[in-house]
Amino acid sequence: MKKTLTLILVAVAMMVAIPASAQVQFGLKGGLNVTNMSLNDDILKTENRAGFFIGPTAKFTLPIVGLGVDASALYDQREAEVKGTEEKIKQQSINIPINLRYGVGLGETASLFFFAGPQFGFNVGDKDHKITEHETWHLSGSTFSVNLGVGVMLINHIQLAANYNIVCGKTAEISVLDGVKDKARANAWQISAAYFF
Repeated sequence: MKKTLTLILVAVAMMVAIPASAQVQFGLKGGLNVTNMSLNDDILKTENRAGFFIGPTAKFTLPIVGLGVDASALYDQREAEVKGTEEKIKQQSINIPINLRYGVGLGETASLFFFAGPQFGFNVGDKDHKITEHETWHLSGSTFSVNLGVGVMLINHIQLAANYNIVCGKTAEISVLDGVKDKARANAWQISAAYFF
């Protein structure tokens, strides 16, 4: 119920914030992410922190030269191998990034843009992963993060971008049988491509 209410509030906020004179383009976005998991290596070591994301996206061009907003609803899957075991930690979530963007034209066929904004993540996969007999990985039900990035728009339809996603707060918590706990944060480098219709 909380997730549904949050999604509705985000959608309403977007509709209020975007003026009626804005131009809207819809498209499909996908990409890869490489996660930088920050936690105590004495408790757990991970590797191969790669994943992907895909989903619908929308771009709003505001009536102020160069300014715009983009928003997406992305299915995001990340996986990490636990060193020394055959266990894998999988995180599945729906991420909703909402970015303010500023573009600079590079002629009639291309433009460079910079973007930044919040991202809301909702876990849709398993929250608990049994890693070993003594260690359990607990994923948070929701996360809040911030995107900072740069991209290029080609022929008004193709978008290529790269950004760094910074998590505010914890992504997960690991519990060990003897009571030791550690919080983990999963920041990520992301590269993406989108096609707008």
